Order: sequence, then structure tokens, then C-alpha cells
Amino acid sequence: SSATPSGDHSPVTTFNSNNHTEWIIFLCLQFFVFCHGFLQLSQLLLSGYLKSSISTIEKRYGLSSQTSGLLASFNEVGNTLLIVFVSYFGSRVNRPRFIGCGAILVSIAGFLMSLPHFITGHYKYDQSIAKADVELLFSEIKMYCPKSDTDCTLHAVKENREVLLILFIGQALLGIGGVPIQPFGISYIDDFASERNSPLYLGILFALTVIGPGVAFMLGSAILRFYVDIDKVSPEEIQLTNKDPRWVGAWWLGFLVAATLVALSAIPYFFFPKEMPKEVRTGMETGKLKSNSELLQSLSLTQFIKIFPVVLLRNLRHPVYLLVVLAQVNLSAMVAGLATFMGKFLERQFSLTASFANMIIGSVNIPGAIVGIVAGGAIMKKFQMTLKQCGGMCVIGMLLCVIFAFPLLFMGCPTQKVAGLNYRRRYHSSNVGPHSFECNSKCNCLDKAYNPICGADGIEYISPCFAGSSSLLSFQNYTNCRCISTNGAEGSASPGTCGTNCSHLLLPFVLLSCLGDVLIPLLILLFRSVQPEDKSFAIGIQFLLLRILAWMPGPVLYGSAIDTTCILWEKKCKKNAACRYYDNDLFRQRYCPVRRIGYHWKVAS
Repeated sequence: SSATPSGDHSPVTTFNSNNHTEWIIFLCLQFFVFCHGFLQLSQLLLSGYLKSSISTIEKRYGLSSQTSGLLASFNEVGNTLLIVFVSYFGSRVNRPRFIGCGAILVSIAGFLMSLPHFITGHYKYDQSIAKADVELLFSEIKMYCPKSDTDCTLHAVKENREVLLILFIGQALLGIGGVPIQPFGISYIDDFASERNSPLYLGILFALTVIGPGVAFMLGSAILRFYVDIDKVSPEEIQLTNKDPRWVGAWWLGFLVAATLVALSAIPYFFFPKEMPKEVRTGMETGKLKSNSELLQSLSLTQFIKIFPVVLLRNLRHPVYLLVVLAQVNLSAMVAGLATFMGKFLERQFSLTASFANMIIGSVNIPGAIVGIVAGGAIMKKFQMTLKQCGGMCVIGMLLCVIFAFPLLFMGCPTQKVAGLNYRRRYHSSNVGPHSFECNSKCNCLDKAYNPICGADGIEYISPCFAGSSSLLSFQNYTNCRCISTNGAEGSASPGTCGTNCSHLLLPFVLLSCLGDVLIPLLILLFRSVQPEDKSFAIGIQFLLLRILAWMPGPVLYGSAIDTTCILWEKKCKKNAACRYYDNDLFRQRYCPVRRIGYHWKVAS
């Protein structure tokens, strides 16, 4: 049922006789705000969850950072193709129903993203160990790592391509489904809210937009503590812990949780009317709203397409608007890349588990960004800043970002010492392989093996075989390792990586990164730099340019830069798959926001 607003735009309190009292709640704008807040939070939970599990998906399916970056940005492709038409169709369609349909599509995309787990077999990790025969000649036992390249079959190649295709399709559908959600929801609220209440409603939605990614990382932290095949194997069969570098968490489970929440949040939208009873407005505001609405509705689709370039050029010729958009493009490209690989960076630099890295991002970094937003808004409200003062505040914020971000370039951990990779010491390499020495030359070790152990001498080996281990005690300690020398005797080793041993730098790094999250009031600057009748177009142009120039290329560029720091690749079908070891110094220098200095000074000038 629906109600028709009264002619004087006063709140409607009478309804048709066919209306049922149980449907009155769907004529309440506050209930729509509640539903839309829940939907936005669920949608951002789903879209942001991929970033929290990106390193896990890389490890599970052997993806490079460039490929995972392309996957992370692919949802912007479908979104970009359709976002231009949102401004045209905004007031011509049943917006709540379109939002509901978009949410259903987002939910389908989420379920699709979890599908690879169910169509592929068990996760197979290297369980290679070395035992000695009577002549103390070692041979490697491969439970899940065959000696030949039998894993490179047509079926395996086809399966890997299907996984990638499903993930990319899911991301594209996620972007398409998300097109109507935020623009239609904001315009619907702004059309029927009073001038006094509209900022409050929109403020709630924008707050949830910031909180959403934090919740996504917290979900990732909780989910990735479970083993990837928890639904396929019994707990007794799981011999890894989440601290083992071969551990893969249940990345797919988070997509199911988030997709279910989106599906539930979509239901109310099919019961909201096309037009909501309006709250009390001033006469000036109502007249302006009506004239803008009539102007948009009077244009045909062809006229709208023709007028769009004219409005685009008119706004881009405005120097303040152009500089603000360029600043947002630079900042957004940086944030898109940093957010995508922040978890991976913390894992590699400080030897953290994926779960703990996500918990830090979700509980510290994201709240730090929220504080920055609130503080910026409070300062602007208190001092009633002009356009020029807003610009000055932006410059100050940029300088603070530079000051707090610069030390991060030097605050990191060195690469762990890996025998045969970046550490050779007294060993003499043989011609067997890059990790082989005289002490393990008779072990027939495979270079593709990956079951790292940490020697008592602080040196890491990519498998027990390369350490020359001749015995294993209860899967907890390797003894009689010929390549490990302690006090002149054959040493021992423990399972797992040696780590980077600089956990004392984690807290200062996190604190400085939070202080660098000073967000600039660029959106307010944008609103005040364009003509009132162009605001909706200006926002559409802004988001279009951000998608094309920042959100799509950002993760790919960062992923490509990260790949250049890899010093040991996993090999699949004679091609590089996931990276096993990075040069931590190069990783930090190419990942940390060193480029933001040039960006900020260029925009500030």
C-alpha cells in the first residue's frame, strides 16, 4: 500500500481504507534509514571481506599479488559501466525495489565467490619429511607433494581456470548489484527527509560506510582461525596450526555469512512505496527540490546522454572542483592499494597470522580513520569554515599525513635468513639445486618442496630435507640435522618459519599508521565548489573518475609492485604461482605510502 503526499508537503497521517496497519512501518522514513544502514553495512561487509582474505586466497589457489589485485578491483568494472545511468533513472523508477534487486544480486555474487571451495578437492599442502636409511642416505617422503609434475594435468589447469573465472564473475556481479544501493538510497532519503533531519540520516549512512570495512576485517579475523577444509576433514586429521606458513583458513565461510546477511537485508525493500510521505520542509527547499526533479524528469535518455558531456566539462573547468577530484583520485588510489594488501604486509613484515593481522586492521586502523573523520567534521562545524579555510585544512591534513607516514619507510623487519636463498654461510653449493649443499647433496631434495623448519642456529630451511634431518620426534622437533651446526655437533630444528624477530616494532608501526589516517574534508570542498544545480552530477562524475582512475588500477599497481619484491616463487606447471618469500626491505619500501608525499605536495600546491 502507498500514500500520496499532501499538497502543502506536510507529513501524511491518513491512509487509504485498504491500507493495513501492519504496513504503516514501511511508510516511516526512519525505518527506511534503519534498513538502508543495515544493507550498506552488509554490502560493505561482503565487498570488504575479500581484502581480509586476499593473502589466504592467494596461498590456496596459487595467485600472484597482481592477479589478486586485479580480482579485488574487478567489482568496479560492472559498477563503472552502469553508474552513469543512476543519475538519469533515479527519480523515474521505484528506487526501493531497484535497491532490493541490487541487493539480491550482491547476495548471489557472495554465494558465487564461495563456490570454488566446493568444486575443488581438499587443500593439499607439502608434508615432506626426511628419514635416513641404513646407509644414512636420505630419501624424501612425499605425502602431498609428488616427485613428478603430475599435479600439472589438464584437469588441474582447467580447474584453476574455472576457479579464477568464478571469482571474477562474482566480483563483476558484486559491482553491478551495488550500483543502485548507495545512490538510490541517499537520493530517496534526501527527497523525503526534512532539511533538518537529512544531514543526520545521511551522516548515519556515511558512518556505516566507514565502519563496514572494519567489521569485514574483524569477520576475517574470526573466520580465518578455522581450517579451510573444516567441512571436509575431521579435526583430528588437521595437523597444522594457524601459525604454520602452510596454513589456509576457511576463507569461503565469510562469504557465506556476509551473503546471507545481504539477502536478509534485501527483503524489506520490496515493501517500501515508490514515494514516501515527506517530512516538514521549508517552502524554499521544497520549490528547489521540485524544480530540479522536474528538470531531470523532462529529459529523455538521449537528451541526458547529450547533456552529460556538457555538465562534465563545465565542472572540470572549475579549478577548485578539478583539484579536489584529482586529490581524491590520488588519495583513493593509495587507499585502495594499501587496504587490499595491508593484511598481507603485516603478515610478512611482522610474522603475524592472517587472523591476527586482520584483527589489528579492524580494531585499530579502521577506528583510527573514523576518529579522523569525526574530528574533521567537528572542527569544520565549530569554526564554520569558508571554502578557503577548508582548503587550508586540507593542506594541514596532508602535511600531517606526510609527517606520520615518513617513519614507516624505515620501521620494518629484515628478511629471515633462508639457507640457499639469501644465506649460504659455510656451505658450498653443489649442482643439484639452488638450496642444495654438500651436507644434503645425497638427500634428493626437491626444489618445489615447501615445509619450512627453523634451525637451532636461527637459519630457516624450506624443508627438513634441505636441513639434512635424519629423524623426526613426534612432529615437534627434527634432530640430527647435518646442515645445522650447534657447538660443533649436528643440530636440531623445529617446524615452521623462524620469523622476522622484530615484534617490538609492531605497536609503533600501528600507532603511526593510525595517526597518518587524517582524512581530509574534500567532499565538503567539492560540494561548495560547484553550482547547486550541478551537485548530483558532480557527485556522479566524481565517483566515475574515482572508479576509473583510482579504485580499478590502484590494487593492480600495488600488487604488481609487491610481486617485484618476491625472491622465491611457488611453481605450478612451470609458471610462477604464489610467492613464498619476499625481500622485506623492498616490500616495505614499495608498499608503504612513500608516493603519497609527492601526491600531497602536488595537490597542495
